[in-house]
Amino acid sequence: QVQLVESGGGLAQDGGSLRLSCKVSGDIFGSTTMGWFRQAPGKEREFVVAISWSGDGTYYADSIKGRFGISRDNAKNTMYLQMNSLKPEDTAVYYCAALGAPWENPPRPDVDYWGQGTQVTVSS
Repeated sequence: QVQLVESGGGLAQDGGSLRLSCKVSGDIFGSTTMGWFRQAPGKEREFVVAISWSGDGTYYADSIKGRFGISRDNAKNTMYLQMNSLKPEDTAVYYCAALGAPWENPPRPDVDYWGQGTQVTVSS
């Protein structure tokens, strides 16, 4: 059974930082493209960042480029999202996702598995 569990969300101030983690159980992590989506109140879910199974390939949406950094540790079955220079418009529920398609850039946002989501709130 595959499970994705996010942690690290919370409250940050404008210009602050947070680090999200996504721990994956089940024998998929080392061969799977992983990503983060986010959904703000009243808005559609947005595909914001992804990383190839090896970590060599990354994709960033324009909205977070230069501020967020994605990484993974395949030995720990864990993916990370370092969020710097946070803005109030980054406020959303952030979802970890295991993508079903092989790596390409930009990645196809076809999700096989979702995490439960973690709230990130940035105050002005």
